[in-house]
Amino acid sequence: MSGKNLLLTPVTVGGKTLPNRLAVGAMECNDADSDGNPSKATYSRYEKYFEGGSGFISLEAITCQRESVSSLNQLCLTPANAKSLEKFVRHMKDINKDNAFIFQITHAGEISHPRLSKPVRVTKEPLFGYEHAALIGEDEINVIMDQFVEGAKIARDAGADGIDLKLCTGYLGSQILRPFNKDNWKYGGAWEKRRQYAFDLTERIVKEVADPNFIIGSKVTVYDGFPGGQGTAGPDTAVMDLSETIDLVKGLEERGASYIIETAGAPYHTEDLSKPSRSKPYLGYLHFYFQKILREALRPETKVIGTGYSLYRDGKQKTFRAVSPENNTLKFWGNKNIGDGIADIVSLGRQSLADASVPRKMAEGKEGEIKWCVGCDNCTVFLVSGEGGGCAVHNPALAEKLKTLKK
Repeated sequence: MSGKNLLLTPVTVGGKTLPNRLAVGAMECNDADSDGNPSKATYSRYEKYFEGGSGFISLEAITCQRESVSSLNQLCLTPANAKSLEKFVRHMKDINKDNAFIFQITHAGEISHPRLSKPVRVTKEPLFGYEHAALIGEDEINVIMDQFVEGAKIARDAGADGIDLKLCTGYLGSQILRPFNKDNWKYGGAWEKRRQYAFDLTERIVKEVADPNFIIGSKVTVYDGFPGGQGTAGPDTAVMDLSETIDLVKGLEERGASYIIETAGAPYHTEDLSKPSRSKPYLGYLHFYFQKILREALRPETKVIGTGYSLYRDGKQKTFRAVSPENNTLKFWGNKNIGDGIADIVSLGRQSLADASVPRKMAEGKEGEIKWCVGCDNCTVFLVSGEGGGCAVHNPALAEKLKTLKK
């Protein structure tokens, strides 16, 4: 591996050349206003992302409808929000127009907040713990797909560079793709039917947006880590079988996807797999394998964006074994995996909340000034409490807010 920092080298995604290979992952912070528009807190957070210089920035899990939402203050992508989002994008692009600003569009499905909205499921047999979710069928799914297509067009008109069709982390797209969706209906049962949901939706968005410069991709769960989840061999087994995942990403590529964001697990089901923790750091290495599987399945021009990297920081963690600190940093693994052809871009979620300026500080030779994520997961406390949040370790005001929440 050369001494050059490959994280700071350009990369082309969907025809747009980005200045570096660092991405801000989609991190929900529940800080929209009561109508789902970006609030002052949303502006402040994304200003830091754009000032920080990341080449790829995801606008978090923005919903195309308000009936089933993950939180009270989730960002919304409906006609009522169009003008507010256009203003928001224009402001961010005035700060930095060189990156790709992507809207991650989604529907929370069965993990919609039960006290604030309507959780829905697509399986007659509910996944354990989601018995309260209402069963919906083809008619309701068709309406949701219409909303996704409309949302993609609103994102384009607002000035976004593209969209991320969310097929991961237990949200509706993930629920449809799972082998657990075993009932025989339009998008259920055999894999050929389940995958068609993602294929039909991608084809419609490509056709109706009708803009070759609009970047389309998807964040995909490679392996859920529980029986019947994505990447398993059947509806009642947890045995890993990635054949469906590989077929899915190839099909998305054929239909116009320019990138795939790798992830694993689901925060509400297999949290440590979704975001590797200090107590189980070895799960972070598993993400490298998943990235390799995707990279080998796709054409070189289709970029693989890897996750799970926030854990490595500066190598000073005391939970890792059998590896020297200097060979276990964010910079080391980002450079190695890019150099080895395992991933093209490195996405930072929790680390972007701790310090959004990693790319800028690396470029300026100020790596010693980076505020590292310590893996405390207190940002999740803000998420599940429905409060706008971020990193309480490096933000004194949020540290005080966290004390109140924990009481």
